[in-house]
Amino acid sequence: MNTPRPPLMTLDEALPGLLFRAETLPLTEWVDTFAADGRVLAEDLVAELQVPPQDNSSMDGYAVRCADLAQADVVLQVTQRIPAGSHGLVLHAGQAARIFTGAPIPPGADAVVMQEDAQALDDGRVQIKGVPTVGQWIRRSGEDITRGSTVLSKGTRLGPAELGLAASLGRDRLQVRAKPRVALFSTGDELVMPGTVAPADMPPGAIYNSNRFFLRALLQRMGCQVTDLGIVPDRREATLDALADAARDHDLILTSGGVSVGEEDHIKPAVEALGELHLWSLAIKPGKPFALGSIRRGGGSQSAHFMGLPGNPVSSFVTFLLLVRPFLLRLQGVEQVEPVLQSLRADFDLPKPDRRREFLRARRNAQGGLDLFPNQSSGVLTSVVWGDGVIDHPAGSTIRRGDMVQFISFADWLS
Repeated sequence: MNTPRPPLMTLDEALPGLLFRAETLPLTEWVDTFAADGRVLAEDLVAELQVPPQDNSSMDGYAVRCADLAQADVVLQVTQRIPAGSHGLVLHAGQAARIFTGAPIPPGADAVVMQEDAQALDDGRVQIKGVPTVGQWIRRSGEDITRGSTVLSKGTRLGPAELGLAASLGRDRLQVRAKPRVALFSTGDELVMPGTVAPADMPPGAIYNSNRFFLRALLQRMGCQVTDLGIVPDRREATLDALADAARDHDLILTSGGVSVGEEDHIKPAVEALGELHLWSLAIKPGKPFALGSIRRGGGSQSAHFMGLPGNPVSSFVTFLLLVRPFLLRLQGVEQVEPVLQSLRADFDLPKPDRRREFLRARRNAQGGLDLFPNQSSGVLTSVVWGDGVIDHPAGSTIRRGDMVQFISFADWLS
């Protein structure tokens, strides 16, 4: 009598345990701010100055005193010219200062009249057409950043806007988390590298190794230092050797293929022989075959993390985004690792429910809804190129045209 298999673990059950094991790596380094895109801050960035440093004009025009302009069409004497990068003199009663965007407001002035609301006269005076209000077109000192405030917190993943903000504080170098060291390899005797065999000469059963290319790119996009170990033959000894060697100098070993239960799938017994297997198979589609474990480093007590992805390209791509991405971000100290969900309208029917939680490749249409890629097979990589995200579809449910569904954009996931 066959013993019934235990139910597959759900994604919601698996993620907390996976993230619990992703302790932030301790090493940090200082990098040039120009080179910090995609890195994770290892320090709080505290402002040592105000931004802007002083009140300044947000328009080209005239700095004035509102007390002089109780009515429209008042004529004032222009006594000074203040471009950005210079500073003005005290503005007295009956005077105006020609001022340009970004220039500091001169003492005595309390408003700026933009040049479209003024008429320069031939005798060096200016006629103000309207009645300004105090503070008009003035950017106050510290309205962007106040001295002593924490502008960027430790654990922030830096992008172009954050780098500009750091530079506005005078920071030319930043302390960031060291890049996770990741060893990547594929398993499968059927795999052939592009460029080694022409398409017309491919032997029966052979396929090009597409996973290696997108996984390496995804790892680099996640801020990793990648060691590409290529293709490991479908032999137990070769798998054991590759895992043991990779564990010595890496924080994470990431593999593609070999995590099913066939006779030629050696990952599971190899991980169990060299370390510990924490998780095996999930109730998601695509991506059921997924492994999480650890590999001991030599004879010591330390271990390298291990994550095994399915061999089917779409399964490998989706499980990376769902599981590897948050794990890598957490290793670098990022707290917010959940994807952004958008509620969008389904412009299609999905009448057949699945027992597993599905991640359906879809894309937004001109009407603001979602179209579904017609072939949701885990081997159809064109679905990921055609789509601009996935629908997070609960197990056991259907979709009717017009239903609101939860959508995860690839652009948000990969940013």
